[in-house]
Amino acid sequence: MDLGLAGRVYILTGASRGLGYATAQALVADGARVVLSARDEERLKAAASALAGLGAGSAALPGADASNAAAAGAAPSGGAPADAVPAATAVAADLGDPATPERLVDAAISTYGRLDGALVSVGGPPPGTALQASDDQWLAAFQTIFLGAVRMARTVASRLEAGGAIGLVLSTSVRMPIAGLGISNGLRPGLAGVVKDMADELGPRGIRVVGLLPHRIYTDRNRELFAATGDPEGAKAQAEASIPLRRLGDPEEFGRVAAFLLSPAASYLTGISVPVDGGALRML
Repeated sequence: MDLGLAGRVYILTGASRGLGYATAQALVADGARVVLSARDEERLKAAASALAGLGAGSAALPGADASNAAAAGAAPSGGAPADAVPAATAVAADLGDPATPERLVDAAISTYGRLDGALVSVGGPPPGTALQASDDQWLAAFQTIFLGAVRMARTVASRLEAGGAIGLVLSTSVRMPIAGLGISNGLRPGLAGVVKDMADELGPRGIRVVGLLPHRIYTDRNRELFAATGDPEGAKAQAEASIPLRRLGDPEEFGRVAAFLLSPAASYLTGISVPVDGGALRML
């Protein structure tokens, strides 16, 4: 199935590794261009370089001309030949910085002449229960995980045209609290409500907003959580036993779902939160 991604341009935050990078891989392999953002500049540059040879990365950018750029509120990319435009552009930034969203949007427009959407992903908060977390931990998590995500989505939405899509990477804690992740249990459900609210407001403009609910995907984040138990192999085995598919997910499995939801192939899906969890959530 053709997802209709060829030549489209997406911003991905938290994309130097893990779920954001896996989504970038899927998008670029299908012909999209991406602006990657994360705090670790060296790792981010390595991720962008690794994407250079994937799939249809040198395909032309439909609509990346002066009229498209003008509609997006920025100058076109200067008429560079298609094969001179990189498949991925790296912009080191912190999502907690209020200036970051505009920087990323401007990078997409100036490099590619268009913007079609974004996947907003941030790192997880420190482990611990809601009672154990200090005020400083709650405030720091709110600034980045909640307000940073909302600000990023709001800024991207202001520059999108009909057909654009925004995805927020949340967690299955939206629907079922996860033991030992009290801050996530507190903040992620609120972001799921934001997804619904933004979808209602942006729907008449033809812009879609979706949430994604990963569970136990085998990323560095879950490796750290397993290690924090003091028995990482035992914790991993316990997690696998709780999942109907009896295994952790691969980041690439998440990336393919995210790429589909951002693509024109998912044009009638909005306001939903999609579990990518191997069947772990038990509610209907």
